[in-house]
Formats: sequence, C-alpha cells, structure tokens
Amino acid sequence: MAPMRLLLATWTLTRAALLLCVFKVFTVPGPDVTVDVSAIYHGWYEVLLTGSFPMDDVTWQYPPAAALAVLSPALLPFLEYASAFFLLVLLCDALALGLLLYAAGRPGMRAAGAWVWVAGVPLLGPTVYARYDLMVTAVAVAALLAGVRHPRVLGALAGFGALLKVWPVLLLAGTARGRATRRSWSAAAVTAGLTALVAALAAPGAFAFLTFQRDRGLEIESLGAMVIHVARQYGWEGGVELRYGSMEFTGQYVPLVSTLALWLSVLALGWLLVWRLRARTFAVHTPADAAFTAVLLFTTTSRVISPQYMVWLVGLAAVCLVFRGSRMALPACLVLVATGVTLLEFPLGFAHVVASDARGVALLAVRNGLLVAATLTAGWRLWRGTVPGSRGGEAEAARVSPAGRADSPASAP
Repeated sequence: MAPMRLLLATWTLTRAALLLCVFKVFTVPGPDVTVDVSAIYHGWYEVLLTGSFPMDDVTWQYPPAAALAVLSPALLPFLEYASAFFLLVLLCDALALGLLLYAAGRPGMRAAGAWVWVAGVPLLGPTVYARYDLMVTAVAVAALLAGVRHPRVLGALAGFGALLKVWPVLLLAGTARGRATRRSWSAAAVTAGLTALVAALAAPGAFAFLTFQRDRGLEIESLGAMVIHVARQYGWEGGVELRYGSMEFTGQYVPLVSTLALWLSVLALGWLLVWRLRARTFAVHTPADAAFTAVLLFTTTSRVISPQYMVWLVGLAAVCLVFRGSRMALPACLVLVATGVTLLEFPLGFAHVVASDARGVALLAVRNGLLVAATLTAGWRLWRGTVPGSRGGEAEAARVSPAGRADSPASAP
C-alpha cells in the first residue's frame, strides 16, 4: 500500500501545482499558455452555440468531434469558461490514472505505466491543462486498455478519437490479424462514419478544418524547421509569422523543406505498412507498442510539433509500460526526457526559439533529437518483436500463447 499512497500523493501534489499555474496563482515565465482556452476556445464556444462550426476561423483545424471538448465547460455552468475547462481536464487526467491503475491489477500487468503518467504529464508544465489534447489522450488510453479484452470497444473509441483529433486512428495499427482486426477496424469505421454524419447534419462547416490543415506551413518547433534555424545562422533572410495558430517560418526554401517533411511522413507511413504486412507475432502488448511507435513516427516527421503533442506520447508510453512484456521502456524514457525539455523550450525559452539563438536552437536540437532516438528505437524493437526472421520475433513467438486470453500474449492466426 505504501507505493500506492506515494503514487497518489505525487499525482495530487503535481496536479495541484498545474492548477495553481493555469489559475495564475503562480506565473510561469514565457507566453501565457492559458490564452488558448480563455480567448480562442471560448470564442469557438460562442460560435458553436450559434449552431455552426468556426468555418471562417483558420485556427479551427480540428475534426468535428473536437466541438464536444470545446463545449464541455457547459457541463459546469456555474463556473467561468476557462475555470470549467481546466477542471474537466483534471477530471480526464484522474480518469486516465484510474484506468492505468485498474489495468495494473490484472495478471501480467504492472504499475509502471501509472508512474509514467503521473510523472510525465506535469513535465509539460501548464500547457498540458490549457489544451484539449489530454482529453483525447484519455480516450486513447481507455481504447488500448479496453482492447485487451474487447476489440470492438478499442475500435469504437479509436474511431471516435479520430474525429476528436485524427491521430487516435493509429491505435488500430497493431491489432492482431484475423478476428481482432475485423472487429476493431469495422467498429472504428462505423463509429467514425456515424459521428461524421451527425456532425455534418448538425451544423455547417464540420469539415472546414481540412482546408486549414492543408494550408499549414513549417512550424518553428518541428524537426524540419531545424534546417531553417541553422540557415538563419548563415544569413537566411526569411521570417517568423503567426499563421494558422502557430509560429511558422516564411521565406525562401521554406516550401521545399515543408514538402520534404511531408515526404518523410509518407516514408514513415510506408514503413508502418511494411511492418503491418510482415508482422506475424501479436502479443497482448503489441497493439500498445505499435500505437506508440506509429504516433512517434508521425509526430516526429510532422511539419508541426506543438508542445501539447507530447502528452499523446506520454499517454501511449504509459499504456505500453502497463504490460510486463512491452519492449518500449527505453523509448518511453526518452519521451519523458523530451517532454521535460519541451517545457524548457515552451513556454520558458520560447523567445529564444523564435529568435533562433544558440539557446533556442540547442533546446530544439535536444528535444527533437530525443524524439528521433525514441522513434528509431521503438520501430526497431517493434520490428524485432513481431516480424519472423529476427531474433526478437522468434523469441516472442516461442512464448506466445494461442489462447489469446487477456493475461497472456495472443498469436496471430
């Protein structure tokens, strides 16, 4: 009981600190991260109440179910909008922890995942409570943990999550071949389809976000942006502008670098498809390991790496480490360190990042380097553990149980 009390005490203290920051009892240096909620989210809330999506606002770049997160403070009408939002994010944080602790009590599971969540979330600082990404991550945690026994629930939650912020569709990457894949993928398609249909019928502008996402450029915190940061040291004459809700580079060579970043994401998708076709050994932890790897691939290669994206990786790392057989301990640790460095670059050192000075470039180089290392390590370990012909895959296959019970690995038919 002592470790459990320590875990809960740590969660309570760290979350109290986060609330004190977003309620501005304590002020964190750098940009005010709560403005997105008090101004932007609240503005979208007012528009949504009129019966329309914010289709004339280019900062609205989210699938239609995101409206539920923006409207959620209406559940607490006795509170000011931002205060209600922060408390609802806290509730989602607690629910995710509860799910991880419940899963830890099953055979073959452990509490390490819960510790990753408790420690990882506050490493991002107040930003983690001032965006709706933690809500989406809680849905992803619930999906992967439920999928151990109920593939249809995994699919339904992944489909719904995809209409919240797209990336949860990657939770389906590692489902076992055969019945589990058929059930989860069909449930995801039905849920996403029905949610999209309801959104389209409920209000105009449900899919305006597609245009806004297409037109986004090279965000200054992305991996590709490192090329421009270095070029600035040698006289590159472009600039930095607030576009589509984030700071982006503009000027010569930016479109080229942005296009190359897109092709890097295409290559990541190609690797994931090849892995899916060649993988044969699907253990109970494989869906979580594959989802973590897939999200790492697309986060690292994206033209945009907003600070709040790190909570996706923390949540998926936490699910991986719930399973004793998971191979993702090292990449999970790399993600935790990268999350802490992210706090140093945003909001604490964001002025240095915008200026591309030595401190800003160094922070980005460390954070993005850690993400690259985590991505390569996760991909290598996933491949070795599931693809025939690799030593890791053969060892995994030797211990896989064909029974497919929740407390044992499940082999692909």
